[in-house]
Amino acid sequence: MAWDFETDPQFQKELDWIDQFVTEEVEPLDHVLGFPYEVQNPQRNALVKPLQAIVKERGLWACHLGPELGGQGYGQVKLGLMNEILGRSKFGPTVFGCQAPDSGNSEILAHFGTPAQKAEFLKPLLNNDIVSCFAMTEPQGGADPKVFRTRAERAGDEWVINGEKWFASHSHVASFYILMAVTDPEAPEYNRLSAFIIPADTPGIEMVRNMPVGFHGTPSHAYLRLTNVRVPADHLLGKQGGGFVVAQTRLGGGRIHHAMRTIGQVKRSLDLMCERVLSRQTQGTLLADKQMVQEKIADSWIEIEQFRLLVLQTAWKIDKYKNYMMVRKDISAIKAIMPKVFHDVAARALHLHGSLGVTPDMPFAEQVIESFHMGLADGPTEVHKVTVARQLLREYQGTDGLFPTGYVPTLREAAIAKYAERLEREVEAAA
Repeated sequence: MAWDFETDPQFQKELDWIDQFVTEEVEPLDHVLGFPYEVQNPQRNALVKPLQAIVKERGLWACHLGPELGGQGYGQVKLGLMNEILGRSKFGPTVFGCQAPDSGNSEILAHFGTPAQKAEFLKPLLNNDIVSCFAMTEPQGGADPKVFRTRAERAGDEWVINGEKWFASHSHVASFYILMAVTDPEAPEYNRLSAFIIPADTPGIEMVRNMPVGFHGTPSHAYLRLTNVRVPADHLLGKQGGGFVVAQTRLGGGRIHHAMRTIGQVKRSLDLMCERVLSRQTQGTLLADKQMVQEKIADSWIEIEQFRLLVLQTAWKIDKYKNYMMVRKDISAIKAIMPKVFHDVAARALHLHGSLGVTPDMPFAEQVIESFHMGLADGPTEVHKVTVARQLLREYQGTDGLFPTGYVPTLREAAIAKYAERLEREVEAAA
């Protein structure tokens, strides 16, 4: 029997250090710096680089990667516990070298990149000297790879790429893109796409618009148009037609980290909510004494704990099985419930802060908008619910009987037949 809800003492010491470091050194960056990905900004580098050096010296840099790439090769449970803390600050992942989409793109390059590609793109990416973009979704089809239209056609020793990409995050500061394009339009649906490395200064790339999430965020999600963009043949990542496999390399673990960072944010919202209701009075008593307020506090704590346990159990399964396909249902379940927990806790915190809650002076309005973003990023909630249902239904089978197997009269009849002889002996013995 091996059930345990404790972190081993040695790693807990690391988590305690991370918690204090993020509180004292990283969270303040959110209030004096703008965008974590502006690696050419001297003010940003003056404050961020020294903190990154401390993390590297501590041995906590890019822990999602193996030792051969300068990381610790931590499993998903340890990474999840770390990201729960890092999620409190928008600079947290950057200071620890695990910011999206660079973390996922580095995994792709580590798995599929050639030695030359790793030298040119992976090495500076791992050091946060550059940042990258993952350009997959499209304006007409969203995240559904089966309807993508961006085409890459072979022309001698080059690929020529034409099409449009939507919500290509951080592309305005990226040094290169990992882009998904159709190379085999007549192939089966999941063999049509290929993945390419495209340097950001390649001719033919036009940024049509660069959009924020909501009204107060930094514009960082681009609408791109590619017109006769040419890249060398060796800029193909993985096999031709293997783009779906390449994309899946980055998504499973990324969804776990997204979820744990979300937990960090909603825990902070709950903390602020509790502080608020213990500080404000109305109608002669504290807000905390009102039963409807107490319900909001209780619901928030329960939902956070349920969600956190599901995330950690899924992380544990990933570490145990070493196979994302075996926990596909669990990962989709996390992705499906995450935006609801995020939204509901943030909305309650906003409401309990009154008019202050809807202003930029508190984080809740931005969190509510971000919760809708979370319901779309890495695949919409509806798709993940369908995945959960389909995976779950594979564990069951129907019945050919007239009535369900739980039909009580049939069960009763079987039970009577099972115990009839024994009951009859008991009656005879009693007589």
